[in-house]
Parts: sequence; C-alpha cells; structure tokens
Amino acid sequence: MRPNKRLNALIAGVAAIALAPAAVTPVMAQSGSPEVEITQGVLRPLQIAVAPFSGPNGAEIAGVISSNLQRSGFFDPIDPNAFIQQNLSLSNQPDFPQWTRIGAQAVLYGSATPQADGRVQVGFRLYDPYRECQLVGFAFTATPDNWRRLAHKVSDVVYQRLTGEQGYFDTRVVFVSESGTGLNRFSRLAVMDQDGFNPFFLTGGEEIILTPRFSNNPNEITYMALGEAYSRIYIMNLQTGRRESIGEFPGQVFAPRFSPDGTQIAFSISVGGNTDVHIMNLRTRQTRRLTNDPGIDTSPSFSPDGNQLVFVSDRSGSARLYTMRTDGSGQRPISRGGGAYTAPSWSPRGDLIAFTKQQGGRFHIGVMDASGGGERILSSSYFEEGPSWAPNGRYIMFARQASGGGSRLWTVDVTGRVVGQASYAGMAGDPAWSPLLDPPPANLGVGQSSDSCPG
Repeated sequence: MRPNKRLNALIAGVAAIALAPAAVTPVMAQSGSPEVEITQGVLRPLQIAVAPFSGPNGAEIAGVISSNLQRSGFFDPIDPNAFIQQNLSLSNQPDFPQWTRIGAQAVLYGSATPQADGRVQVGFRLYDPYRECQLVGFAFTATPDNWRRLAHKVSDVVYQRLTGEQGYFDTRVVFVSESGTGLNRFSRLAVMDQDGFNPFFLTGGEEIILTPRFSNNPNEITYMALGEAYSRIYIMNLQTGRRESIGEFPGQVFAPRFSPDGTQIAFSISVGGNTDVHIMNLRTRQTRRLTNDPGIDTSPSFSPDGNQLVFVSDRSGSARLYTMRTDGSGQRPISRGGGAYTAPSWSPRGDLIAFTKQQGGRFHIGVMDASGGGERILSSSYFEEGPSWAPNGRYIMFARQASGGGSRLWTVDVTGRVVGQASYAGMAGDPAWSPLLDPPPANLGVGQSSDSCPG
C-alpha cells in the first residue's frame, strides 16, 4: 500500500506535542477541593467555567475543552454569557467572588502563545474559586495545526485532576465507515479523533473491512479484510500507511486482536465448518491452536495482564463467553444469563468484560465481572454491537442501528447513565478506541507549588 500523505501529516502530530509543567498539584481531589460527587447512584456534574483562551484559536480551544468535559458526564460547563469577569490572564489569579457568584466550582482559563520556532504553546490554570487556590497549571507545545490535540491534552489534565481518573480525550478511534445500499454497499477503514473530528479513510473500498483493533502502539492497528477469493488479517502502520498480511492460512481467518504488549495476535480460523482460536507470535510468526472442539470459538480478547483470553463459543449449544489461559488451558464458561453473547472486550482496568447480547428480540451492550458475575446491561436497542473500551476503562463506544436506518457510533459509561451518539455523523460500525496518543504528564500529581490548594 502506498503511503497516504494526508495521513502522514495528521499522524505526525502524535509526536509533535511537548510538555512543560507549571505549578503542578496532586492528582486526587483533596479535602474541600471541587470534585465530582456520586451519591446513591446519582451523578452530580461539577459546575465548571471554561473561559475563552487568549491567542490564536483560543476560543476554539476552550470550546473543544468544554465539549469534552460535558460529554464525560462529570461536568456541566457554565454558559460563557453568564461570566462576569472577562479577559482573564495567566499572570493574574481570577477574581474569585465573581466566579462563586455564578456557581462555578472550578475555573479554567489559558492562552495560546506563538513561539519563535513557529510552534504554539497553550498554557492554562485551573482554580478552586471557593478555596481561592490553584488546582493545577500546565503548558503544552505543538505546531499550530495541532491546536485540537492541545485542547484534548488540556481536557485530560483537567479531567484527571478533578476526578482522580486518567483522561481519555487525546485518543483516536478506528472504525468501519459504511456507505451505499444493497449490492453497492461499501465499507472502508477509517480513523478519527475521539470527538469525531478529522476523519479520514485508510482503505479505498475494494475490500470488506471487519473488526479493526489497536495495538498498544497508537500508530498500529490490525483488521480483517474480505476480498472476492480471500480473507486476510493485516497489520497497518498509521504513520507510513504500510500494511502487511500476517500470513496465509487454510480456511477463513477473522476477529484479530493484539496482546497488551503488542507482541502477539489472537484470531480465529474456520476450516471445514469448525472454528477455533489461534495465537501468533509476531516476532517468529509461529502460530498455536488454543481451542479444539466441534463448536465455533471466536472473538478472543486479552486480559490487560496478557495472561488470559475471553472468547465466544457455542460448544454448549448457544453462544456464551468463556475464559482460558493464553496457552489454551483452563477453558471455562463465565456468562450465566440467557440469550446469545458475542464480541467480548476486556476492560483496560481488568475488572470488567464488555459484551454484546441478543435476547428478547433486542440487542444489548453490557458488562460483567471478569469472573462472570455482576452482569449489567448498559444500553439496549433494535441492534447494537462491538463494544470497545476507552483507555481509562470508564467509557465504551459501540455501533447502534435503528430499524430501517444506518449504523451509527454511540458511547456509554460503565454506569449506563451517560449515553449518547458520537459526534461522527456518517454510517459506521466496529469502533476501536486507541490508547492515549502520548503518555500523561509524568509529574502530574507529584510536584506541588506554593500557590496550590493545601492538603
């Protein structure tokens, strides 16, 4: 495959972000600090004021941050028309009474400053107006065309500081874009920012694309492609656009997924009506068969420690979820409810397994404990499938289709209370969430400054 120049230009931004700490405070919300409160299962969003940033794209940066925080369900950004104080500056603290007067529990503002080398630095400060102290301050630097990524990175820091959980906004989603109808229906591999912006195609529609998945490297994916006379599993590098097949196999191959360390791929091979799970070492290209029974065994997903797999099998007569060790031993069923289970996905936290379930004439997205207990349905509709976890293990993206309509991307959190259609407007399915494009700031939550909120 020839490199995609537009793809190269967009992905190049992944490595272009530089970090500069300023007045960093501990991550976990301290006593008296504004924090998201969940009481008796009811989420009380935190009232946050996100003031327009000064400088190039400043207003747009603030808008992206507000949208990110609001979609998380933890925050309720205050309408900027209610702001009393205007033109905040990083060199000065806010006038705290003017913010408490409008009910702001946190105040965020910053600036975008062009640098001598042509890049732009986005600095920001987050304050607790009731305690009149700074919660966190930081700065990120990138090329001007990466201003949206800078906004996502600021969102991650704010989210982490106020919830105690890792952010998930500086990520991408790979998915199958769908168009046309009937015999003229096309599927193309595509990727976009997690908020639906900057979508672009990775394949041209000459193959049927299924089940794309990210490696632990946010620039590497695997997926299945169906041609007129073949099925193949590919690995693609998003920086170069280069793809390669993992090999030729007897029968049909499908449902690939990387191991957590990116050194192995688990997938299924169907030969003579029998389908089993296999695992390949990507360094040696040696393949091992993990299941061997008359049923259909498919859709393997690794636990985050890499020691186990969850998969689907109909060996008992209906599609259920099973787990096994990565050498194939210890196979046992874990799903206990009625209906047919498919598309399991192990949470990055290791505590939950997401799945699709067909029961009662409807499809459901749910989660269960890794042992199979505590099953909860998060979303139900005419048709939905393919749950994929955000890297912080709180949010799930999936595909939903209304009767007679096209498939769209949706998100839901692990409580089932924060659910909504993703921003991408086109028909799409098989979403897969990337890891964070960059690791979070290493010293966030370590350093503490004289003007930070006291413990």
